[in-house]
Order: sequence, then C-alpha cells, then structure tokens
Amino acid sequence: MNLRRAILTPALATTAALALAACGSGTPAATNADGTTALSVVASTDVYGAIAQAIGGDAVKVTSIINSPDADPHEYEAKPADAVAVDEAKVLVYNGAGYDDFATKLLAASGTKPTTIDVSELSGLQAPAGGKFNEHVWYSFPTVEKLASTLAADLGAADPAQASTFTANATAFNAKIDGLTAKLDAVKAAHSGEKVGITEPVPLYMVQAAGLVDATPAEFSQAVEEGTDPPAAVLADTLKTLQGPDKVKALLPNAQTETPLTKQVEQAATAGGVPVVKVSETLPAGVTDYVAWMTQQVDALAAALGTS
Repeated sequence: MNLRRAILTPALATTAALALAACGSGTPAATNADGTTALSVVASTDVYGAIAQAIGGDAVKVTSIINSPDADPHEYEAKPADAVAVDEAKVLVYNGAGYDDFATKLLAASGTKPTTIDVSELSGLQAPAGGKFNEHVWYSFPTVEKLASTLAADLGAADPAQASTFTANATAFNAKIDGLTAKLDAVKAAHSGEKVGITEPVPLYMVQAAGLVDATPAEFSQAVEEGTDPPAAVLADTLKTLQGPDKVKALLPNAQTETPLTKQVEQAATAGGVPVVKVSETLPAGVTDYVAWMTQQVDALAAALGTS
C-alpha cells in the first residue's frame, strides 16, 4: 500500500489527551455479556484482533482500530476513541516496522502503558541483503504461532485464573496454523521453484514458504506499494512475465490497492491465461476468523497451481 504515514495532529493529540484524562485509571473494566470481567485487548488491525480473539475467547474484549477492508493502515489518522481504547487496554498488539505508526503514537500518548506486542520485532524476520524489510508479517505462519503463544502468556499474566485456558486456546490455534503450513508444504513439494507474480510484497512470506519464486520486477511492486508509477520499461517487463511459454503460474495482486497499472497487470494475466489469486491486508468483509481467511487464500493458491 501507499507509504504515506498517518500522523497524530496537534489538534487530535490535544483531544486525545483530554479523552485520556477524562477516563483516568478508574475507568470500569470491560465486561462480558454475562457480567464477568473481560480483559481489554486493542489490535491495530482486525487481522491481529482476530488472532487475539481466538486466544482470549470469552475472557477478552477485543477492539480492532482498523476493522474495514477499505481502511489503509498507512494513512489512518487516529481518533480520540482510539486513544481511550489504548488507555484502557491491558494488551496492545500492533504490526510495527512502520506499518501502523498510528498505534505507536497512541501508545506514546497513553497514560497507562499496556503490555505491548510488536509483531515485526517478535517475528525475528530480517530484510534481505540490500533490500527492504517486508512488513506484512501476518503472512508468515511461524510468526503467527509466536504471536499466539505470546498472547497466551501476556493474557495469562494479566488474568492468572484464565492462564491455562489461554494456553489451551493458543495450542489449538497453533495446531490449525500447522495445518496451513502443511498445505504450503504440499504446494512446495509439487511446485518448488515455479514462478508467480505479485503487485505488492503483501503475500511474499506465504509465497516463499510454498517454495515459489516471485518473478515480478522489484521496481514494479515497490512502486505500487509506495503509491508511485514505475518506469514504462519496468511495466513492460512486468507484463512480459504474464506472456509466453515461461509465464508465471499465478498472479497474486493486493485486492485493496487497485490502480490503473495494477488493473492493467490483472487484465494481462487474464488475457494470458494466468490464474489470479487475490490477497488482502485486512480481513475481507464478513470474515472474522484468521484461520478461515488464510485457508481460503492458501487453497486458492494451491488450486491455481493445480495442487489437489
């Protein structure tokens, strides 16, 4: 997505500060429908919110700041209600690596300082030599398993009476992620080294885990991510990957960033008989489960490549 960053404007910062002062440390805890106390968890996006809900279950109340497929985390401007939510939170989960800077600004303004999980830092992933760090770490299944286990530990520290439940939930969740990894292993066994195309680096961790090779010129995908137009020669080289006997086996465009150039690439893929498997950065409309979302994308990729 476009890399223009959200900023907490002076006016908003003032409003947020007033909101925080109003809520104070005496704000009532979140409660479940049955009246029991629920831990407040804030996630920068609904991707992390869905994972937190899977681990916390009925013992948590999750607020996802970005909860619409139409919102861009890079450009989101925090609202006073977001500041209040962070101030009330026991745990804050955010992507880090500059992806959701609004979350770090809200944390800096918080008077209560919740336990934080920076998922990019947690991942241990590194930028390739001479390259840019791929911040879309929720497509890295080992990272998601680390997150689930960390959430269980942090939630258990906040509510020791529920610690065993959180651990059990994380174990069950990670078993499902292992199932997704097995699907990617099957793709790798059948298609290792085959080439695919992208419009942005969004799905690259999944692509790499499946043993596939990104054939899109880096200048093209980087330009799309940064909201700029690549040189005409780079576009031409990108279109060539969708034609001829050595064309890519599938195209994985970011469904949430469509420009005239990305549409041109998708049209070229369709014209060239290249399957199009759309990916996204946040949960699609009507989807609330991370595993279900990723299962759909992994299965669509496998089907496009001809893996049963």
